[in-house]
Amino acid sequence: MLLGTWNLENLYRPGGPYGPEDEAAYEVKLAALAAVITELDPTLLGVQEVGDPEALKDLAGMLDDDWQLALSEHADSRGIRVGFLSRTAVTVLADTTAFPAELRPVQVDDSGATVTRAGRGFLAVEAGEAGHGPLRVAVCHLKSKLLSYPNDRFQPRDEGERARYGAYALYRRSAEATALRALADELLDGDGQGRDVAVLGDLNDEMQAATTQILLGPPGSEIGTPGYEKADKGDATRLWDVAPLIPPGQRYSRVNSGRRELIDHVLLSHRLVHRVTAAGTGLPGEGPPGLPSVGPDPAERRGAPGSDHAPVWVRIGG
Repeated sequence: MLLGTWNLENLYRPGGPYGPEDEAAYEVKLAALAAVITELDPTLLGVQEVGDPEALKDLAGMLDDDWQLALSEHADSRGIRVGFLSRTAVTVLADTTAFPAELRPVQVDDSGATVTRAGRGFLAVEAGEAGHGPLRVAVCHLKSKLLSYPNDRFQPRDEGERARYGAYALYRRSAEATALRALADELLDGDGQGRDVAVLGDLNDEMQAATTQILLGPPGSEIGTPGYEKADKGDATRLWDVAPLIPPGQRYSRVNSGRRELIDHVLLSHRLVHRVTAAGTGLPGEGPPGLPSVGPDPAERRGAPGSDHAPVWVRIGG
C-alpha cells in the first residue's frame, strides 16, 4: 500500500480569477498532474488546493481505474479545500474546522479581527486495509507561510508590518495544528498500538517547527533515536513524522526563494510506522522533479502546469 499527500496548486477549471486562463492551459495542467499520479500509483492520496470540485473529477477521469473521491465542504476564501483520491471506497469520519473549545480566538490582522476556526477544513476518512482492519486518515492544509497584507498586497509597507503579519500567520497555523491534533486524538482513541492512523497534508512548516511538533503528541521515541524501538505508554497517543525515513537528497517538497524545504508531511501511528518499508518525495526511485522556486506572490504561477509541490509518500508493508 502506498499512502501519500500532494498539494495540487490551484486546481481550478479555467476562466476564474485563480486558475488557468483557457482550456488549453487547463488540459496541460491536468495532464501533468495525472502523469505523476499514474506513476506514483497511490492506494490513497490526500490532496490540497482543490479550488473546484469538478476539476478534481476531471483529474480523476484522466487516471486509470475507477477512483473514489472525497472532498471537504469547508473551503477558504479562494475556494480551495482538501480531499482524497482513493482506489478503494472511503467513509467520511469528520469534516471540521473547529478549534478546541479551550482555545481563545486568534488575532489575524491589525484591526484586531479574530478567528475561532481553521481557514480550511480537516477531512478524516476510513478505508479498508486488507488483513489489518480499518485505516483512518486525516488530511489538512494549514495556514500558509506566504504572507498577505491588507488591500491584496503581498509586500509590506515596512518591516514592522511584515513582523506583525508573520506573527498573525503563526498564531493561526499554531491554532490549526492544535485543532488537527485534537482530531488525531479522536482517530487514535488512545490505541495507537492497535489502530492504523495517519495524518498528512501541507503543514506549511518543516519537521522541527513548533507547529509541526504540536502534532506529534508525547515527546520521545522519534525515528532515529534509541527510544524508537522501545515500547512505552506514550506509544498509545504518539504520531511519527516519516521525514527521517526519506533519503536526505529527497527531503524536500517545495523550493521557496531558491531554498529547498519539506513542508508536506506524513505522520503515522505506532503500529503503522513500524510497517513502513520506504518513504520519499516525488516519484519512487527518482525523487522530486525540477520544482520551480516560488516567491512571495502566489499569483505569479496562475495557470502554471503541474504543481509547485512534490508529492510525499510512504509504502506500507503487510
